[in-house]
Amino acid sequence: MEVKSPTKNNNNNDKGSSFEVDGVQPTPSPIRKMIAVASIATGVQFGWALQLSLLTPYSQTLGVPHVWSSFIWLCGPISGLLVQPIVGYYSDRSTSRFGRRRPFILSGALAVAVSVFLIGYAADLGHSMGDDLSKKTRPRAVAIFVVGFWILDVANNMLQGPCRAFLADLAAGDEKKTRTAMSFFSFFMAVGSILGYAAGSFGKLHKIFPFTETVACNVFCQNLKTCFFFSILLLIFLASFALIYVKETPKTKLELKDDDDKQVSCFGELFHALKELKRPMWILMLVTAVNWIAWFPFFLFDTDWMGREVYGGAPGEKAYDTGVRVGSLGLMLNSVVLGLMSLAVEPLGRMVGGIKRLWGIVNFILAICLAMTVLITKVAEHDRHMTGGATVGHPSEGVKAGAMIFFAVLGIPLAITFSVPFALASIYSSASGAGQGLSLGVLNLAIVIPQMLVSALNGPWDALFGGGNLPAFVVGAVAAAVSAVLAIVLLPSVKPDDEAKVKLAAGGFH
Repeated sequence: MEVKSPTKNNNNNDKGSSFEVDGVQPTPSPIRKMIAVASIATGVQFGWALQLSLLTPYSQTLGVPHVWSSFIWLCGPISGLLVQPIVGYYSDRSTSRFGRRRPFILSGALAVAVSVFLIGYAADLGHSMGDDLSKKTRPRAVAIFVVGFWILDVANNMLQGPCRAFLADLAAGDEKKTRTAMSFFSFFMAVGSILGYAAGSFGKLHKIFPFTETVACNVFCQNLKTCFFFSILLLIFLASFALIYVKETPKTKLELKDDDDKQVSCFGELFHALKELKRPMWILMLVTAVNWIAWFPFFLFDTDWMGREVYGGAPGEKAYDTGVRVGSLGLMLNSVVLGLMSLAVEPLGRMVGGIKRLWGIVNFILAICLAMTVLITKVAEHDRHMTGGATVGHPSEGVKAGAMIFFAVLGIPLAITFSVPFALASIYSSASGAGQGLSLGVLNLAIVIPQMLVSALNGPWDALFGGGNLPAFVVGAVAAAVSAVLAIVLLPSVKPDDEAKVKLAAGGFH
């Protein structure tokens, strides 16, 4: 197609179209529109923070045994592996009159609303269907909760991919604008995480909405409902504003005809990319996979560890609920440190001799932190034993301080994990001539496959040692140390000039 010179259209001066229509080269949209779209990440991450901090404990209050609770999280990596590529593929090829990305973002937001209702009201719906509240396990509530949980994971993946793609469309190929847009997205993700974890740490939010109190729903459940109400209100407001304010110029079927002849399925491209991978990318995938074996137990059981091992409670007890809320506060500190650390990744990389060496160093920090959970737990258990159980729900100031330091320090390696592997994938793919998009998609396999393994094996592994969370954390500590050695020894070094070309902005975990 011949590219014509852009023509001025007085009726559409400020649309900032993301697409090339009738041969006209698109121009980048104003920054304010990118900010509006990027702000949706606050709503998405607010709900995700609640999911990470509260839903493993909540599933156990409904009667899901600790040994099985990790299986519920299989949906996350599975939906990440399947839903994001499928949604991305079909949103690229959408000819909807509302645009390519906006219908998927709207659908994802509505799906979040449905999932939040099912999760928040699982106990009430289960009770109305015949669950016996005197029994430890409420099977109908558990079934409703699991359905809502899986819908929430799918919805989050439906939202995040199209939002990022929408930002890239608005940048219209301008590299500086693209980097700026993705930095805004990362910033709003950090804001959402801090707000979500902060909400989860308050124990009296349910008083704002008195109607959350029911026979089947205890105080922990009431707070969960209230937090999710705030989550959906925030997401609907931000998504509605962005979708109304920022317009898209849809592609026609005729414009997509040439692409139809050239493209194969998203999974076909992915498998082809795997066959063409060079050695540096295979090593990067190995290091990333081992690293996520270390991280995922923390994401699954951080607040459960606080409620169970540190505060000495069992699901449904006041001591456990208090520990979970304090764990949410710890995760908020973690997000603050992560955000600050993300600003220092590039200078720290130069200081230690490269970003691959920096990744190795912080993985040793991760290993030490995960190993420290054993010490913190043993001190808390010793205190409870010496006081005859008087410190159940009230650990010593030293134990609480140690736990808060644990959460905060982990923000340092987490910032590196959310940025450096993706930067290295971009550098290695550029050096080999491979497509960056597909290389990042391949790297995603090295993240989701370990997550699936940990979700499937974590509960039975913990049960072998009498239950609790320490066995998984110990395995995580070993995996972190191994990934540190692999990163330093095996990963190819990167030239400083190549590092300088890559934007090291921390993202988020989904």
